[in-house]
Amino acid sequence: MRFFYLQVFIFFVNISAFAQVFEGFITIQHNQVDRRFYLYVPNDHQNVSSTPLLFNFHGGGGDPVSYMNYTSDMRELAEANNFILVYPEATTDPNTGSISWIDKASNESPRDETLFVEAIINLINTDYSIDLDRIYACGYSEGGIFSYELACRLNNMIAGIASVSGSMLSETERSNLGFIDCSPEHPTAIMLIAGTSDENAHSRYQGCCLDYGLDSYYLSVEEITTYWKNYNVTDTNPIISEVSNTNTSDGSTVDRKIWSNGTGGVKIQELKIIGGEHDWPGSSGNMDINANDEIWEFLSKFNKNGMIGNLNLFDEKKSISISPNPFDSYVRIEGIDNELLHIYDLHGRKYNLKINQNILDTKSLQSGIYFLAIKEEKLIFKLIKY
Repeated sequence: MRFFYLQVFIFFVNISAFAQVFEGFITIQHNQVDRRFYLYVPNDHQNVSSTPLLFNFHGGGGDPVSYMNYTSDMRELAEANNFILVYPEATTDPNTGSISWIDKASNESPRDETLFVEAIINLINTDYSIDLDRIYACGYSEGGIFSYELACRLNNMIAGIASVSGSMLSETERSNLGFIDCSPEHPTAIMLIAGTSDENAHSRYQGCCLDYGLDSYYLSVEEITTYWKNYNVTDTNPIISEVSNTNTSDGSTVDRKIWSNGTGGVKIQELKIIGGEHDWPGSSGNMDINANDEIWEFLSKFNKNGMIGNLNLFDEKKSISISPNPFDSYVRIEGIDNELLHIYDLHGRKYNLKINQNILDTKSLQSGIYFLAIKEEKLIFKLIKY
C-alpha cells in the first residue's frame, strides 16, 4: 500500500462530528495558539473496544509531512496493526526562532509541550476510544529527546517510549530549562536506537559535554540505560546479541541489548548502531534493521502495568506501607523483608543504609529524589528527601 499526503484542516473544540476523518491535519487551539497534528486512524479501529495510540515526533526544525515522507512513515504499520498514529507539529522556540519541542534557554516559565500532548490525547479519546493503558511515544533527534520528557513528565499517560538518535536531558539541564525532575510513576518500557558515531551534541553516544569541560547537558547511552534499569528494577546486565548484517554496504552493524525481568515484566532495549550516525535506521544509515518495525514490535508488548499479560502487576505495591514520604531522617517500611531493600539516586548510585525494626536510617542522604527497589517483588517506590 502506498500513501499519498492529504492535507485536511479542521478547526474545532470537540471532534465527535468528524469521526470519519481517518487521515489529515487537525488544528486545535492550545494556550490561545493554533496548533496542528497529523492524525491517522486505521480502518478497523471500530472493530475493537479500545485502540492503542502512538505519537511520533519529528526532529528540531522539522515538520510532520517531511518527516513522514523522508524519515518515518508508520501509516502502513498502523493500518496493519490497528493502532492510531499521531504526528504532532512543533512550534517556534521564542529564544532562537527555530521549530522545536524544547526551548533552548533558561526560562522561569518554560513552554511545556507535554501539555499539548495531553490535550491531543484527551481530544482524540473523546471520539476514538483510546486504550489509555497503551499510549506510546517515539521520535527522532529532538523528537526522541522529547519522548524521554514524556516518559518523565507525562508518565501517568505514557506506557513506553522509543528514542532514535536523541539523548535524555540531564537533571542539570532539566533544571536549567525550568523543568521538574524526571518523575516516572509506573513500569515504563524504554527503547533507544543510538549510533556510536553520532556527533550531534544532543545525541552523542557518550553524552555531552563533560569531555569538553562543560556541564552534563545530555546523558550518555550508558547513563540512560542505568537510570531506567534502576527505576524499572530490571536485571543488572543485558542479554546481548548481534543482529544479522544483511546489508554490508551501509558501514554499520547492530548489537541488540535487552534488560529483562523488570517491574511487571517491563524491559529496556538498546539497539546499538556500531558506526551509525545521526540516522533513522531503515530510512537512512543502517539498513540491517527498520526502526519503524522495531519500535512497534517492542512497545506494543507493554502497557502501564508492564508486559501485557504479566501477572506481577505494579498495583501490588498498594499492600506495602512506606512513610513518611517526603521524609527527613528516617523511613518506616511495612510489608516486606528488610534484606530485600536497595536505595538508588537519580544517577543510579546505590546506597547501603542501616535498617532496624522496619526503620530505614536516611540521615546520611542528601536532599533529593531516590528510588527504593524491592528486588524479590520487582517493585520500585519513588522517595523524596527534604
